[in-house]
Amino acid sequence: MREEGIEKLRGVVRDCVSKHLYSSAIFFADKVAAVTADPADIYMQAQALYLGRHYRRAFHLLNASQIVLRDLRFRYLAAKCLEELKEWDQCLSMLGDANVDEHGNLTDSKDYNSMYLDKDCEDREINIISAICFLRGKAYEALENRAQARLWYKAAIRADPLCYEALECLIEGHMLSCEEETNLLATLQFGPEDGWISSFYSCLIKKYDKENVIEAKFRELELEVFDTKTSGKSLSSLKNNTDLLACKAEYYHQCGEYQKCFELTSMLLEKDPFHLKCTLVHLAAAMELGQINELYLMSCNLVKDYPQKALSWFAVGCYYYCTKKYDQSRRYFSKATSLDGTFAPGWIGYGNACAAKEEGDQAMSAYRTAARLFPGCHLPTLYIGMEYMRTHSFKLAEQFFMQAKAICPSDPLVYNELGVVAYHMKEYKKAVYWFEKTLVHVPSSLSEMWEPTLVNFAHALRNLKRYDEAIMYYEKALALSTRSLSTYAGLAYTYHLKDNFTAAITHYHKALSIKPDDQFCTEMLTLALQDECRFDFNPKVETIRSQLFT
Repeated sequence: MREEGIEKLRGVVRDCVSKHLYSSAIFFADKVAAVTADPADIYMQAQALYLGRHYRRAFHLLNASQIVLRDLRFRYLAAKCLEELKEWDQCLSMLGDANVDEHGNLTDSKDYNSMYLDKDCEDREINIISAICFLRGKAYEALENRAQARLWYKAAIRADPLCYEALECLIEGHMLSCEEETNLLATLQFGPEDGWISSFYSCLIKKYDKENVIEAKFRELELEVFDTKTSGKSLSSLKNNTDLLACKAEYYHQCGEYQKCFELTSMLLEKDPFHLKCTLVHLAAAMELGQINELYLMSCNLVKDYPQKALSWFAVGCYYYCTKKYDQSRRYFSKATSLDGTFAPGWIGYGNACAAKEEGDQAMSAYRTAARLFPGCHLPTLYIGMEYMRTHSFKLAEQFFMQAKAICPSDPLVYNELGVVAYHMKEYKKAVYWFEKTLVHVPSSLSEMWEPTLVNFAHALRNLKRYDEAIMYYEKALALSTRSLSTYAGLAYTYHLKDNFTAAITHYHKALSIKPDDQFCTEMLTLALQDECRFDFNPKVETIRSQLFT
């Protein structure tokens, strides 16, 4: 066979791969490799076998070649075959020896340095070292060694910032705390033309900065302009990019702007109905808004389209949780975690369903599992604290809230819970301190979600006899929600303590209009009326009145 004929067959193999005709690609690649015995042609044949799902045959071909231990591409593809075969220990062995420090720096990679690297690679291809580090991370995660997996994912993204999959695993697996995520992004070496990637990555990580900071990041990306003359347009931007808008929806949910989040995710899912990250945020917003019909439709569609995905059964669990059928809800959350043990929402949902049934031991077990699996997520620790607070173990609750604060020092919900537990322990000065910190860390303007925080803050101020400040915060709470019994009752009681009986009576009546059988307000209203009568008693006026009406 002439060289021209061989080159033509190589072109046929590449074309078959691009058209997904893998059997044809395998057939012709086998003939080319048999004729030339060239390592590049053997590699092409192995790739065709891998894409055709003939993993054992591909591995055997690569392992039988003499170059497998000297060319990183051969070794990496052989390890990928072992990954598909779920032979994780052999996969790690094939990747060779290397060590990584706690910051994700390779400390012993001489094995890699001595190997032959493809000199004809394109300028913009992902660094092979980064791909190998990522595959190591996946192997360690499959072996349930998440600590090592975290280090190798960090090594992968540090070796090449374009290895997005490594960052995705770190973020989706909640392997890093807020501070660690920020520090990791700060160490990445982006090219001068890749500034937009750095900005995009900063939108993917946990978003607890102030509203103006986050909005500035989104605006910067939306205004980023790309030259796309080849597509028929002169300029284009990321303003309507689905991934970016999904990040924005996630931020709205985090801020408690559930309606805004729901509207955005609804629009995105019309545009791309199979965007799973957006689907998860949409489910969370629908739950907060009590959109039972939407949850039912979403869960039915997901189970039909993705029966093997944890997200589908999580959606079913959300539907039952929203309808207060907690036993069924727990069953489906459990199914989600059995399909994917690294699906954090499933564990938290299972714990919440158990907590709703007041089955504290099972709830704690789920939260502890989540805390162990997802060290970068503060929510399991926060929920453990809440469960301890429900059982009046306030000191233990405070310890777990402080642990949650160490993991994520920017979440206002953590400070709110610290304030509540301090209030329960009658440490009112400490409670006021934590509630002040809560309001400082709220990223956007106050929404109805934060009304209980303002009420609790006012309660603490009232107990410190700072009545005027307490009244101010009660009124701020009323500006967010006018149907809160505790706000009207607290405001009435504060006026009562200030001897402003008229205002106290007015607000006791407003509280009783919401709940007419409230015992506290009924008794205090009677006392306020008695106090007003007693304090308004004037002997001279009463004497004249008795003379006129006798």
